[in-house]
Amino acid sequence: MAIQFTHILFSVALLPVGLLLSGCSQPATSPEAVPDSSTRVSDPAENPANPDVVAAEMPTSVESDATMVQLVEGRDYSVLKTPLTLEKPDQIEVREFFWYGCGHCYALEPQLNNWLATKPVDVNFIRTPAALNPVWEQNARAYYVVEGMGKMTTALHEQLFNAIHQQKKQLFDQPSLASFYAQAGIDSAAFNSSYNSFAVTTKINQSKQFAQRAGLSGVPAFVVNGQYLVGGGEPQQMLRTVNGLIEQERQTQAATTR
Repeated sequence: MAIQFTHILFSVALLPVGLLLSGCSQPATSPEAVPDSSTRVSDPAENPANPDVVAAEMPTSVESDATMVQLVEGRDYSVLKTPLTLEKPDQIEVREFFWYGCGHCYALEPQLNNWLATKPVDVNFIRTPAALNPVWEQNARAYYVVEGMGKMTTALHEQLFNAIHQQKKQLFDQPSLASFYAQAGIDSAAFNSSYNSFAVTTKINQSKQFAQRAGLSGVPAFVVNGQYLVGGGEPQQMLRTVNGLIEQERQTQAATTR
């Protein structure tokens, strides 16, 4: 089965960037199937049967990037029925869900890094590796291992993306990931001993719970302030929507403190 995964994942990595603008969906039939990165991410707003999302056509005007952005609930974003718990309630949270093997997430990275370089001080950004199936979970476990060691940096995060999408390396299981991180200076023994630890498994379970409550079916996706799901679409448009929702939250909070 591992050979099957590698073969499919290799074909995903070779897809042209032009096809990487919608999203990587989790498999609908088998939890072990690797998603085709040409498949559009399902937006929960398009599925009225989803109990975790309330979708409606309610326009919201917000100021973002010095331009008036007209956001429409159900088109640009969805409202979660049950908000996610915020890590820092005194800040506006932006949580990104991603998978290292997803070409769409890789295509988003440059613009996301530009956004992070000018991120407002009142915004708390959190990366959340999605663990929607057994293959994705391997990368998520590795992420949380390295993060738990205090070794996860933006540079190392980008190195793994580049190794998969530029160098076409198949880094989707524990041995290959341990080898990759060892080359970056992470102790292999410590990495392997933590890989299935209680602390890492707890993080994985939290990621799965957040994804389930958000109605997540693909990546990349953002949840803004635990309430608004932004998924699918072109990277610049996704970030424009995120900016708009941040400003909307600022206005809401300002109104409640008057």
